[in-house]
Amino acid sequence: MEEAQKQADVFLELRQRLQSGLLVLRSDVTGDPSDVAVSGGDASLLISMPREVLCVELPPGVTLIEGSCREVSNTPGEGLHLRLRLQVDQHTEAPGSVMKRVQIEKSYGFSCQRCGERVLTERVFQRVLPLPNGNWNALVEDWCCHPDPFANRKLLPRPGDCLLGDTYFLLARDDECDQTLAQEPSPAPTDVSHNQDSRQKPSSKPSVTCRSCGATLGEAVAAETLKLYITEVTVMQKDEERDDDTVRQSRWLFLERTIAARLVELSSTQSMFRFSLQTPSGKPFILLWLLNTDSLVASHSSPAVGSDASVVPGDGLHIQHRSCAASSAIKVLYLLCAPSMHQDITDAWEKDVGVHPLVLPQTTCQEVMHLLTASTSRLPPPLRRMNSYQVAFMRL
Repeated sequence: MEEAQKQADVFLELRQRLQSGLLVLRSDVTGDPSDVAVSGGDASLLISMPREVLCVELPPGVTLIEGSCREVSNTPGEGLHLRLRLQVDQHTEAPGSVMKRVQIEKSYGFSCQRCGERVLTERVFQRVLPLPNGNWNALVEDWCCHPDPFANRKLLPRPGDCLLGDTYFLLARDDECDQTLAQEPSPAPTDVSHNQDSRQKPSSKPSVTCRSCGATLGEAVAAETLKLYITEVTVMQKDEERDDDTVRQSRWLFLERTIAARLVELSSTQSMFRFSLQTPSGKPFILLWLLNTDSLVASHSSPAVGSDASVVPGDGLHIQHRSCAASSAIKVLYLLCAPSMHQDITDAWEKDVGVHPLVLPQTTCQEVMHLLTASTSRLPPPLRRMNSYQVAFMRL
């Protein structure tokens, strides 16, 4: 993550639905704005600067309308801002999360995402059912005119079931689990500090960990039931070729894409756009506000790591030719729930039933925090904040 802490020389955001885009070039990169030219290529955007030509690869069906680029502002310290118009013939579809890929009558293997070790093999599900969303208990009073009929009842899977929560799978244990998974007792309760809500109690459920690397994969919600978080395991069909690059892909990229895809699904199916990322104890960790899901984002810094580059001499100057690709991404506002900071906003979100809780292990919440702050640090300074919230992009 170290390379993500520097602001990018070039930042590009394209909005497919609005058919417009924003290009921001750092002041020390552009020099004289008259030396900057933007043109459309074959499924690409060409950005010509005094010492560099950057080719941004675009998805099929997205092209620049020639002559539409215009300067919006050029302020020292904030860079050169240019507006673009696009022609979008084909929208890029957001990939579905793992929740959408699990089907009945097919064999699946579950692996620890961190070390790649297979922890569950040949799981064939007879039923794949969604669980009620995270707010359902709070809404029961609006549904019923008599005492809560669901009180003290648990929704647990039978053998052959896969129950889908917002961020986890509920599965029945079998003998294989004792060989690949370990169970650790929950931490002892501690006194609630003055900075914590008294309603937030330590999780009483034992943790389920990978025997190979010790990573926390979920919880034991009952004697014969496992909860495995979608951010901690990879799921593959038995007949899929086992690709170590896929199983052991970058933790950061896996986490980013998994959460982004899930936010898109929840916003689409349940019209939820505000989320409270919480630890298993119920403590809010990050407040997330989903702004849009149709962005194509590219950023570039010199020297570009992992991009094609060539040097073309001309007029005594060496012109660097580099390339990068625009990736589908979601745009979010976020607020870190630090003690004594923005407490009024945090309290208002906690009381709002329109805010959707998403529970993840505490270590994963910390990783998401680092992902978001790293994304913010790459943005041009004027684009990093909206009122009290910070801005970030998450790739799909």
